[in-house]
Amino acid sequence: MTYKTKYSVVIICLIAVCILLAACKPASQKKANSVKKDESFVDIPYSSPSFKSIHVFVALCDNKYQGIVPVPASIGNGQDPASNLYWGCDFGLRTYFKKSSDWKLIKVEKPGKHVLERLIFKHISKNYYLVADAYDGQYIKQATIDFLHSCSGQLKDTLHVGNPTIGINGNASLLGYIGHDGLMDFHLTNSFKNADGKNRDCIILACISKKYFAGFINEAKAYPLVWTTGLMCPEAYTLHDAVSGYINNETHEEIRLRAVKAYNKYQKSGIQFAGELLVSGK
Repeated sequence: MTYKTKYSVVIICLIAVCILLAACKPASQKKANSVKKDESFVDIPYSSPSFKSIHVFVALCDNKYQGIVPVPASIGNGQDPASNLYWGCDFGLRTYFKKSSDWKLIKVEKPGKHVLERLIFKHISKNYYLVADAYDGQYIKQATIDFLHSCSGQLKDTLHVGNPTIGINGNASLLGYIGHDGLMDFHLTNSFKNADGKNRDCIILACISKKYFAGFINEAKAYPLVWTTGLMCPEAYTLHDAVSGYINNETHEEIRLRAVKAYNKYQKSGIQFAGELLVSGK
């Protein structure tokens, strides 16, 4: 990629960030693919005393299938992870975590079905794996359902990374969601009642996520380390810094403040604004 081309991509991403501040609005004329009923649950209980895992669900930004104010077409194609705003752009999860000095990318998978790409990272000094799934943007509803079923412990699975077997979905200790708040556009009739008595932590980086996700998170008995009270840009730096606090066993407030500082650093929103936007607890 030439310098000129790379510069153009950066400009497009910056423009898209500005658009995103107005993008998370209900739009009845655009509907994501409906999910009529739950698929058969995978329920593979697993735990390892030697390391923990973090599982992040990313609903790729999608002009066509999501109720958002459209972003530039090159980064709003929900079927193309490589150039997507939430995945392949400079502050998308894939790019940002690959550049991080704290994480090492050890495996890339193409699970198929709703997940177009899966990345598996290993922390360089802590016994943590981070698994990130890029969901086809038209299946944002399925991404939301899978995230919530994982928070409740109804959906559990494992992955093999060489010799280690790591837990994902409900077997992860921390679950994350990044993307448009699809609950503004569709309703869920699924049950997300906690299935095993375990209380999982979660981070939900989507517009007004506390309002729209609260009932489901309460039913799942999950604890929201970071979620939002207003419109926001769900880029990866906020997640990255909050996760850093989490794996260092910091308090809930310390984790939240890390997210606040990261958001302010990149969005220039002001600490007070970011502090009111990114909150913790129920």
